Amino acid sequence: MRYLLSFILGIVFLSSCNIEPKEINYGKDQCRFCKMNVVDKQHAAEVVTKKGKVFKYDAIECMMRDYKDAHDKVALFVVNDYNTPRTLIDAKTSTFIISENIPSPMGEFLSAFSTREDAEKVKKEKGGKLYTWNELTALFKTKKGVNMSEKKKSDMKCEAGKCAPGKCGGK
Repeated sequence: MRYLLSFILGIVFLSSCNIEPKEINYGKDQCRFCKMNVVDKQHAAEVVTKKGKVFKYDAIECMMRDYKDAHDKVALFVVNDYNTPRTLIDAKTSTFIISENIPSPMGEFLSAFSTREDAEKVKKEKGGKLYTWNELTALFKTKKGVNMSEKKKSDMKCEAGKCAPGKCGGK
């Protein structure tokens, strides 16, 4: 009987620690890093820890800043596919673009694509520079952010309604 109880408790414990992303409740979920509500369906991101805890972000750059030195604790990094809003894709296999013609919620102009071909098409239209996951990770480890060292927050472009007070020039 004791072994049966241990077995059942083990099954319950293992099933409660699912290592998978959770659906983002846009407009209600809050970014773990900057505390803004997650509203942008093209730039949101999530981290799933090895223990199954899910953290949501309003922008890829918030996720990168929050976990830049803690990759060993993370099971999954997922990001929204720019071309397919609300669709979470594996960040490690994504191609990223930094283009000042594609504003993101925190002013880094950072977007993700499920394929390099999709990113290259957008780059031809909007300009910018492409990055792999490893290149992007290295970039965020060496700087506080991509554009923060080059521009003042008040100089950054932002889309109406996407900036919180004091963030990238928001009022």
